Amino acid sequence: MFSTKKSWDKILQIYKNEIRRQISKTTSVTNSDAMAPRLDQSANKSPQNDEIGLPKKLLKLQKYHRFLSTLTPQQMPLAARGLAVSKDQSREFMACFPDIVRDLTKTGKHIDVPEASKWLAKLLQYNVPNGKKNRGLATVLAYKMLEKPDNLTPENIHLANIMGWCTEMFHTHQLLLNDIMEGSEMRRGAPCWHRRPDVGLSGINDAVFVQSAMYSTLKRHFSAKSYYKNVLEMFNEMLLKCSIGHHLEKQLTKTDKPDLSLFTMEKYEAITKYKTAYYTFQMPVGLALLMTGIDDPETHRQAKTILLEMGEFFQIQDDFLDCFGDPAVIGKDGCDIQDGKCTWLAVVALQRATLEQRQIMENHYGSAKPEDVARIKDLYEELQLPHTYSVYEEATYDLLRTQIQQVTRGLPHDLFFKILDNIFRRSV
Repeated sequence: MFSTKKSWDKILQIYKNEIRRQISKTTSVTNSDAMAPRLDQSANKSPQNDEIGLPKKLLKLQKYHRFLSTLTPQQMPLAARGLAVSKDQSREFMACFPDIVRDLTKTGKHIDVPEASKWLAKLLQYNVPNGKKNRGLATVLAYKMLEKPDNLTPENIHLANIMGWCTEMFHTHQLLLNDIMEGSEMRRGAPCWHRRPDVGLSGINDAVFVQSAMYSTLKRHFSAKSYYKNVLEMFNEMLLKCSIGHHLEKQLTKTDKPDLSLFTMEKYEAITKYKTAYYTFQMPVGLALLMTGIDDPETHRQAKTILLEMGEFFQIQDDFLDCFGDPAVIGKDGCDIQDGKCTWLAVVALQRATLEQRQIMENHYGSAKPEDVARIKDLYEELQLPHTYSVYEEATYDLLRTQIQQVTRGLPHDLFFKILDNIFRRSV
């Protein structure tokens, strides 16, 4: 009997390793039962699909064994749209933001430099509230599901919304720096902040400005709370982890061409965990736990284990959408290939590639030329990566459901199922 926590962890790790092993298998045997039809092979067209007006790209990818939920326009995943919360919750969350900006800019502080306060207001309004707000809304959702009903007072819910906006300011701080480091042009359908004529490299200082505003907001509203110290420690820890993630990623692209020999699954998972998973998934739930008075290390460890797994899939999903998603739906033009990023698609392609196919990666990956980008996408399809992703999505969903069901320590399973549902866009 496998009744102990260690036994279950071992079983789940074996299952996860088997998924990885299957993903890395070569696709050279074209008649294998495990292989989906090649995209360039004939397939029966479905008149019904044409009638409902599905995008050509989706129809093309439907030649695989099942409908890719990631590309379904009616049910785009969390990486492509916001967290599914009620309109009332969304309005409640948005209603807090003007007050936060007002507190930071019109409370009598720094009255001798009014231009600085005016700039901060402009900086916050341009960058913070216009995204999907996944992290902020997840913080509020987690608090409401974790807190005792008697403690869900208007004041405490307001504080949870403020905490949510602090996670959004943390996210904005990361985006501002990331856009500068990567030379990005557009963000959320508008020019990146540092691309504005009145900003430029001073955007680095503006990123610090946003971070300082976040800490000021935390002090104003939470300094008298018993969990304040732990909250500060969590934000500082997340800042360190994100910095490590950026460092690991930049080590792969020190020159104009990425060093593909460093593109391993282990390296990819480390980058994903430190750059994205910790602060996107663990932090919102971790902060909610602290706000409800739960600071037991084992409870936080159990939550972190599942949330980091979700964070890894979230990034893999984002990588897939960057290459195969519709820019009109996901809100951005994919540029991972052009930037030479260490993505899940690139790593799996290198695992499966023949010597000739690897040379194609060496010759074309990391180039901004449209013909080079197209050649890499063609190679991904030749290697049947959309099918591999589809299988991975299915297996990961089942694995995460199993892990959630093993959670103890009084953590509500519904919270994790809710987050899982938002990633995979399924009814759970």
